[in-house]
Amino acid sequence: MSVAQIDLHSELKKYFGFSEFKGLQEDVIKNVVAGNNTFVIMPTGGGKSLCYQLPALIKEGTAIVVSPLIALMKNQVDAIRGVSEHEGVAHVLNSSLNKTEVKRVKEDIRNGITKLLYVAPESLTKEENVEFLRSVTISFMAVDEAHCISEWGHDFRPEYRNLKTIIKRIGDNIPIVGLTATATEKVQEDILKSLGIQNDAVTFKASFNRPNLYYEVRPKTKNVDADIIRFVKQNEGKSGIIYCLSRKRVEELAQVLQVNGIKAVPYHAGLDAKTRVKHQDMFLMEDTDVVVATIAFGMGIDKPDVRFVIHHDIPKSIESYYQETGRAGRDGGEGHCLAYYAYKDIEKLEKFMAGKPVAEQEIGHALLQEVVAFAETSVSRRKFILHYFGEEFDNETGEGGDMDDNVRHPKPQKEAKDDVKIVLDVVEKTNQKYKAKDLVQVIVGKSNALISSHKTDQQPFFGAGKDKDKRHWMALIRQILVAKLLKKDIETYGVLRITDAGKAFLKKPESFMMAEDHVFDVTDDDSIITNTKSGGNGVADDKLMKMLKDLRKSSAKRLGVPPFVIFQDPSLEDMALKYPVTIDELSNVHGVGESKAKKYGSDFVALIKEYVEENDIVRPDDMVVKSTGSNSGLKLYIIQNVDRKLPLDDIASAKGMEMSEFIKEMEAIVFSGTKLDISYYLEDILDEDQQEEIHDYFMESETDKIDVAIDEFDGDYDDEELRLYRIKFISEVAN
Repeated sequence: MSVAQIDLHSELKKYFGFSEFKGLQEDVIKNVVAGNNTFVIMPTGGGKSLCYQLPALIKEGTAIVVSPLIALMKNQVDAIRGVSEHEGVAHVLNSSLNKTEVKRVKEDIRNGITKLLYVAPESLTKEENVEFLRSVTISFMAVDEAHCISEWGHDFRPEYRNLKTIIKRIGDNIPIVGLTATATEKVQEDILKSLGIQNDAVTFKASFNRPNLYYEVRPKTKNVDADIIRFVKQNEGKSGIIYCLSRKRVEELAQVLQVNGIKAVPYHAGLDAKTRVKHQDMFLMEDTDVVVATIAFGMGIDKPDVRFVIHHDIPKSIESYYQETGRAGRDGGEGHCLAYYAYKDIEKLEKFMAGKPVAEQEIGHALLQEVVAFAETSVSRRKFILHYFGEEFDNETGEGGDMDDNVRHPKPQKEAKDDVKIVLDVVEKTNQKYKAKDLVQVIVGKSNALISSHKTDQQPFFGAGKDKDKRHWMALIRQILVAKLLKKDIETYGVLRITDAGKAFLKKPESFMMAEDHVFDVTDDDSIITNTKSGGNGVADDKLMKMLKDLRKSSAKRLGVPPFVIFQDPSLEDMALKYPVTIDELSNVHGVGESKAKKYGSDFVALIKEYVEENDIVRPDDMVVKSTGSNSGLKLYIIQNVDRKLPLDDIASAKGMEMSEFIKEMEAIVFSGTKLDISYYLEDILDEDQQEEIHDYFMESETDKIDVAIDEFDGDYDDEELRLYRIKFISEVAN
């Protein structure tokens, strides 16, 4: 039957019950049914699975679908079985099947019942499977999640690399359909080349714009859990996904949410299969509102009404971010995409890359720098994302133009025509050989090994923009890239090249309005100050903060101890954020335990109560975040073993902890009001005079900050010695 003779609309109605195709679906399906090689780039929620499912049901033979995840295959097989009277219409062939099941799959294929066979790339390398597939009619081969082929994609899988050879072994003229939900131009090129269809595939690319999604980035402070709880409670009853990088964080956050009255379940690869399936089903069946997950969750989750996606940790690439946020609002309804960003997380991700091959590290760094640019930029986030995927967005005519924090709370702009000229001029005069970071060094006149090896630091234009700081130039370069006066060369991991538009600008400069980037500054106490205006951010009440500091000072005078002994700054900040008015609520404040709250808290809660009443402050219940006590096992272990006077390094190594990590745990115990007597250990590392000297210092000092103490002692004591002594000091003087 030729394509012309098939009524695709009636087939669509018959199998899937839809009367209309969406977007590019009809054109793609015609191309596949005609037996052509096809490449489909269609964002999540655009209906790309239908592009191979319908042709497979119509055409003679069995379509092989290569897919990276077993869970994904199972979902799709169930869906297809639902539209046909034959149970055998779709099958999975992977390592999870036993011999009897494999035999049945093969029989159904031989008898022409099976139209779709889902396989993992590994299953296709097995000799017996290849032999079998050679003996039956294959309608076409669909490679789903095709970005897994490319190292530049966000989910590279080496086993995808040799699919071309495998397909050739199964049959010479099998049409190939590659599908992906996200691909930059570089990744598209890689996919076509690796599948061997670069010369004859018809490419279909849908728009990457999701006008119903609202993009927002907030600074990640240590009150991030409280902020997330507040956000989820404001969206009560709505479904959402929260992504974290580590399994440990997933477990902790899910617990914190549960303790605070939110229906939440964890999901990660470390849970056994039964629990994973149960949690996934609870989410789909609306028995739980929130899934806290690593990225293992969400591939192929067809839940149309996810209303928010939160990134507790920033993802490794814009593609991952796009893919994960794309799980919100698939039904066209609202979708709020909220990411928390701190540069420290980027550094952590860079550390993970350490032992990898150099080329892989270069790629990883280049992708991470794009994420930094996305978080810190002040231009429309939608425009930034679409530019990344090679698509133009027009603020005037484009849909969803005001759906992001930067557009709703714009930063003031200023004329930067002359500065743009400096940037383009330096790129040209240095023969277009620097990446953004090094280019900025050249502009501000700071040399490094690379710059001096090219003798750039001897050129007259070196330092042409030293009157402004690096941050300004970095922000400007990002905006010049979005304006397409410069482009990044992917092959050389992000070296900047001038475009034709950039050359034209140099000949005839015109107005260029720029906005400064957001500044995410990390201060000593690990909290983050930002000049962003993102709504509902955890920022302490300054007026109350001042009153609490005064009260702390007078209490300290009365008790004859330094102020930090009573409550440390981060604890006061948390009080000024959460407004605790009972001792019970106070013991949930950062760094304040039950005993400390009882010992020093009554004056503080009385002051806060009066302040709240006088100023008519509406105190949301969710402001006071209950902690899970999930660390209590470790706490108890430490307290018991310190009581037994075991060497601290032995206690740490028994728990597989580095000493600095272990000291942090002891600090948390002592700062929240529990006694720990580590004198026995300190006697081995500090003599009596040294201990007396440090004791006197802390007694007189206004602050217990360690870097201040190191300066004061001129480096006589190291970080570890001072931190250990501070534990003893707080334990004896405060607790």
